[in-house]
Formats: sequence, structure tokens, C-alpha cells
Amino acid sequence: MNDLLDPLLLARWQFGLTTVYHFLFVPITIGLATSAAIFQTAWVRTGKVEYLRITRFFGTIFLINFAMGVVTGIVQEFQFGMNWSEYSRFVGDVFGAPLALEGLLAFFLEATFIGLWIFGWNRLPQKLHLATIWATAIGTILSAYFIIAANAFMQNPVGYEMNAERGRAELTDIWALLTNQVALAAFPHTIAASFMVSSGLIISAAAWHLARNQHLDTMRPALKFGLWGMLVAGALTTFFGDQLSLAMVATQPMKMAAAEATYDTVCGADASFSLFTLGTPDGSTELFSIRVPYLLSLLSTHSFDGCVEGINDLQAQYTELYGPGDYAPIIWVTYWAFRWMIGLGVLHVLIAVVGLWLTRKGRMPKQRWVWAIAVWSFPLSLAAMIVGWIFTEMGRQPWIVFSLLPTESAVSPNVTGLDVLISLVAFTLIYGILAVVEVGLIIRAVRKGPPEIAPPDPETGELEHTATVY
Repeated sequence: MNDLLDPLLLARWQFGLTTVYHFLFVPITIGLATSAAIFQTAWVRTGKVEYLRITRFFGTIFLINFAMGVVTGIVQEFQFGMNWSEYSRFVGDVFGAPLALEGLLAFFLEATFIGLWIFGWNRLPQKLHLATIWATAIGTILSAYFIIAANAFMQNPVGYEMNAERGRAELTDIWALLTNQVALAAFPHTIAASFMVSSGLIISAAAWHLARNQHLDTMRPALKFGLWGMLVAGALTTFFGDQLSLAMVATQPMKMAAAEATYDTVCGADASFSLFTLGTPDGSTELFSIRVPYLLSLLSTHSFDGCVEGINDLQAQYTELYGPGDYAPIIWVTYWAFRWMIGLGVLHVLIAVVGLWLTRKGRMPKQRWVWAIAVWSFPLSLAAMIVGWIFTEMGRQPWIVFSLLPTESAVSPNVTGLDVLISLVAFTLIYGILAVVEVGLIIRAVRKGPPEIAPPDPETGELEHTATVY
């Protein structure tokens, strides 16, 4: 019973629950903000009402996710002070700068211009109104960068000095913090993956209507946009993911070793990448695997004869540096999270490639199962991002700030397991209700389809009723 009420265990579960739930909305918001800006730009440049209808359709879904992301983000930050006070005290001076920039610059920019975009239809000049959605999109991306820069400090602490008297890290170089090599590699990888998620949503929404042979004038271009967006974003995600793996090997070699369950240092052909592995329950012994020679060496060092340090060798190094302890993460979690991240993302890209082939030269498939796959494929890239986040955070364990602060030392000392359990149950129930509301609103918006908009007035060029978009 005492283990079940362990404050550290429950606090970690609560953080995982609230963060994963919040993360459901982040990539959709980032991707749809830019997508809506692109669609509206197409309308302004061409004058085709179809592009305006697409803008308003996906703009509605974007606003739903934006609102839900704000609510869940507040809860996520609230728990830092409640369950992780020692962590907050330790990194507070460092995190203050990027989080202040995120709140005062990025989020303020985002929130201000999203209001102008919502209420500016037919009130602002057309091009000025277009600028508001682009400013909103830029704000979402800037916000992501500052959050990633803060998280990168947990992966690779830079730009600080330790205050031994206060027992905390203190910021000394904001530029070093913002240009952390992990942040510079993780940011484009995350943004590209977010566009995969938003492209997947656009594909699914368009496919739902096309399967029913409705709204063809708007959903055909939307489908093409989503399919090509998935292909381009998938290629960029792969490229930037490769750069991130190099940064990971340089700063957290244990994470790469755990991702491949490599216990002994290997080089060249022995540094192989396993496509599938069966092992003992603790992950310490391999029973069967399908491997690609040299691939792990290539991913880790960009060389066929490079070496990848093993878990046992790194454990010995860390024991000498940091004292006795187990410095390896949970192997099976990192191993399978890494593969699910890659597998789910690749599968979604392959579906988009097939979709482009089936819809070439204006063709529309007749088989309903084809459309069903397109509709139900949406969660693939979103799930890939979630397990990628789990890999990133779980692979850093047992550190909450790598090499500086163990996770077990970061939990609030005066919070009992019962306190955390009560809040965990409450958050779970609230998030369950919010999930029903969120899914219901999105399904309703998708089924409703794009709004009907009359052609522009031949004399004034204005569109009717565009002031009441949402």
C-alpha cells in the first residue's frame, strides 16, 4: 500500500497524464494556425471563395484546440509548484527567462492577434486581416521555441552556474540557453512533426466529406494540401530527427544506448539497428532480433565505422562521476517508444503517398474502405509525437535535469501520497470530461463542413456575413 501512495511515483504519473493530455492540442494548434494562414493567403491572392471556406472551416478547429490548449497548459504549470517544488526552486532562475519570453512575447503576440483575426472579418482591410493570422501562426511557433529551449536545459544544462549556498542553478548566459544544441535540433523536428499532425487532420476531415461526395469544391484542394503537407513534413521530420539524434548522442549517450538496448559498446557492423527484438522481461538479454548492420553507427555518428557506447560502459562512467546509483532508464520503455515513434510516423507518410497516387489527375477512389483508412489514420502521427515525447523524457531518467538533479530529489517534500492521489483522480476526471467536450466539438465542426459563402458583391467586392465567422 505504501508503494501505491509513494509521492514520487504518483507525482510522475500525474505529470505524465497532464503533459500528454496538453500535448494532444499543441501540434494541432501549431500546424493549423499556419495552414489557416496559407489558405487565407490563397484566398487573398486568387479571390476564390473556396479558399475562404477552407480557411473558416479549419480555422474553427484551430480555435477549439487553441482554447483547450490554454486551459490544459495552465493546469500543467500549476502542478510544478504543487508536486515539484524542489524542481521549481532548482531551475526557477534559469527557466524564468525563456518562460517569461514565452508568456510576454510569444503568447501575448498569439493571443492578441488571434482576437483581431476572429473579430476582424470585414472590419479590417483584407491584407491587414491576413497579417493577423500570420502573426498568430508566428506566435505559436515562437511559443514552442521558448518552451523547447527550457526543456533543452533539462536535457543538456548550459548557460548556468551552480549556487552552492542556495543549492540551485542560476542563469549566467541567456544566449547560451536559447542556442542550446539540443533546442536547435529539437525545435525544427518538433515543428515539422506538428505539421504532420495537422496535415493528418486535414486529410481525415476532407476524406470524411469526399467519401460522402459533398463539398467537393473545397475538400478536394484541402485533401491535396493535406497529402502533400504530410509528405513534405514527413521528409523534414526525418531530416531534423537525424540531426536531433546526433545532438542526443553528444549530450545524452545513455539515451541512445537505451533506445537500442545496447549494453556493450559496439562499432561498425556490430553497431546494428534492430527492427524488432524479443528479450527477457527486464530487457537485459536479447532472445531474438531482426537487425540492420551499420545502421545504428550511421544514425549515431554519420559514419559506417563509428562506435556507440553501451549501457554498461556508460553506467561505469556515471558511477565514477556521480557516485553509486542506477543511471540507465527503463530499457523497454525507451526501446519501444523509439520504434513506435518512427513506425507510426512512417506509416502515416506511406498512407499519404498512396493517397497521392490514388487521387492523381483529379481521380477520386470509389472504394469506401480507402476513405475509411484516410479518416481513421489521423491519430498515427499524433501518437508518434506522444511516444516521441515519452522517449525524450523517460530516456533522460533517472535525471530530471541531466547530471544535476535526480528526479527523486525534485518532488515536493511536504506533499503526501494521498494529496497527490486526490489531485490525480480529480485531474483525470476533469480531463475525461474535457476530452468528451473537445472530441464532440471537433466532430461537430467537421461534420458541419465549410460554411456557405455568397460570391463577393460585384460593386464593393465585399463578402456577405464574414463578420460572423465563428
